[in-house]
Amino acid sequence: MAFEISPDNLPARLTSVKIVVAGGFGVGKTTLVGAVSEIPPVNTEAWMTQASRTIDPLSSGDGKETTTVAMDFGRITLAEDLVLYLFGTPGQDRFWPMWDDLCRGASGGLVLVDTRRLDVSFAAVNYFENDSDVPFVVAVNLFDGRQTHDLDAVRDALRLSADVPLITCDARDRGSVVDALTAALTHTMAHTAPGGPGALATR
Repeated sequence: MAFEISPDNLPARLTSVKIVVAGGFGVGKTTLVGAVSEIPPVNTEAWMTQASRTIDPLSSGDGKETTTVAMDFGRITLAEDLVLYLFGTPGQDRFWPMWDDLCRGASGGLVLVDTRRLDVSFAAVNYFENDSDVPFVVAVNLFDGRQTHDLDAVRDALRLSADVPLITCDARDRGSVVDALTAALTHTMAHTAPGGPGALATR
């Protein structure tokens, strides 16, 4: 009997989506990509020397020994026909010129912030609000699994536009990261609905 082609037996059209994970230095971007990637994450970590600590200072007790000097890369399949490719930006200001390249072709962004050092995330929020057309959400990283600040207070401190979603995320927890990425994708889909300024990249 001949095989009949119907919508039920056609392979699903694969949608690949590029998501940029951004934020200041040391907010947890590399940890987030590593927590959720289904492939060994590609990163460009370099050991921090004593000399570099004067350039890239961290709060005491952070325990950070390496720093991203180019990007992080990971992949996660959210559905049979939906794959997210994650590109983590380096957070230091001397690497900001790379952000335009990393954001090229991106469908959405996730800006990770650390409320202990909120000032290091101002530049990332400003970039996505004013210098990029990539829809984005902001996620407060729950260090130690605890939310220490009210989200409305964080929004005010960041001077975040009302139309930008603000959520929480534990960068070490796979389920929490999946929820954050889903929120970013949902925001992108709303932003790129018919008549919106952009569209998902497909292949």
